[in-house]
Amino acid sequence: MKKKIAIGSAIVIVVIIIVVIFGSKGSKTARPQITSVLRGDFEIMVPVTGELQAQSSEMITGPDGLRGRSIRFSEIKIQDLIPEGTVVDSGDYVATLDRSALSNRVKEIDDELEKSQQQYIKTQLDTTLQLRSLRDNLINLKFDMEEKKIVLEQSIYEPPATQRQAQINLEKAERAYKQEQHNYKIKKEQAEASMREVAINLARQEREKQDMLNVLSQFEVRAPKSGMVIYHREWGGQKRKVGSSISPWDLNVATLPDLSVMISKTYVNEIDVSKVKKGQEVRIGVDAFPEKKYTGKITDVANIGEQLPNTDAKVFEVLIRVNEHDDILRPSMTTSNQILINRYNNVLYIPLESLHTADSITFVYTEKGNKRVVLSGDMNENYIIIEKGLDEGDKIYLSIPEDADDFKLSGEDLINEVKQRVRQKHMVDSTVVEQDVVVKDEKQRRRKN
Repeated sequence: MKKKIAIGSAIVIVVIIIVVIFGSKGSKTARPQITSVLRGDFEIMVPVTGELQAQSSEMITGPDGLRGRSIRFSEIKIQDLIPEGTVVDSGDYVATLDRSALSNRVKEIDDELEKSQQQYIKTQLDTTLQLRSLRDNLINLKFDMEEKKIVLEQSIYEPPATQRQAQINLEKAERAYKQEQHNYKIKKEQAEASMREVAINLARQEREKQDMLNVLSQFEVRAPKSGMVIYHREWGGQKRKVGSSISPWDLNVATLPDLSVMISKTYVNEIDVSKVKKGQEVRIGVDAFPEKKYTGKITDVANIGEQLPNTDAKVFEVLIRVNEHDDILRPSMTTSNQILINRYNNVLYIPLESLHTADSITFVYTEKGNKRVVLSGDMNENYIIIEKGLDEGDKIYLSIPEDADDFKLSGEDLINEVKQRVRQKHMVDSTVVEQDVVVKDEKQRRRKN
């Protein structure tokens, strides 16, 4: 019997302990959190992710001869490429381009060149034979003219009709000789033109072949100076690699960046770009080295937005110069940038979740049971400035308390000022929207014109 009583008592005690533990946990969970109004320096930041690049770099390019008039290839593939990040000296091997297309073209030119050489010889022989025939004909006509002249001289003892006939025959012979001389001159010029045409075609093909051979000799790409090889990034964002193509309009294979001055290239969305200005300070973190902190300054903000691949949002390119030099910084490293938009000294601020709005009126719930109207100012990611309505150290709720309906409204004297601030903000926003519409309409009108 005593044993049963002891077991029952133990069970009751365990149940009481469980109720106490879980009851206390439940009460702590349900209990609203309280925070204090803080005073201090307040900073407004725009956080953006960027990528490190060298401010200046030298391009490693394919042969300039690919831009020649005789080289008609739109794309040449990269057949081999040393690993990205390799440190090279001036003249070191970097890449090999695919020679197959140009090699096939050289074979075609060889065949065409052989035909042109045969055509040159044939034209030369034909011209020689034709001109020789014309010269022989001229000689024969000259002899015929001299014979007619002798006949005319001997006809002085003949009747006048015979003399006249002899005169006519001589004139015909002289005329035929002059005509043949003129024809010979024209035929000679034609023959010379034909020879020049064949010779020019032959020379063009020989020059094209030599150009091809010169370009092919440069298909082994080498570094113009010492440095670290970084693959060239194309317009779409992809890096060139083995299998990628270069073209006469873009011969870049890789780059040799100057690592002494680095920039962080980032993109700011169209909502925040109006806050970003050239010269603003930036705090920079490198994801690969979270313990490292750097500073920077905005050097350029794009005037025209763009749409990045696989995204719908419009963004603006922003370049940030890194103030410090560090040998561990490398191109393509991801950076976390905090652009400092504004800084306020010695102001009151509270967490964003503790500020509430109803009918354009902003207020907080105080620990003293008041629904306190406040005039708020600028905000950042986590906090908002309180210009009027609270004092340093005041206790406020982080969220809406359960008995919020029982809280007494206070600070009614700020309501008009709060509403006026809201109206002013709406007017500014409307003006900005109208200006954007006008700008867009003007751009569309100019495009149509």
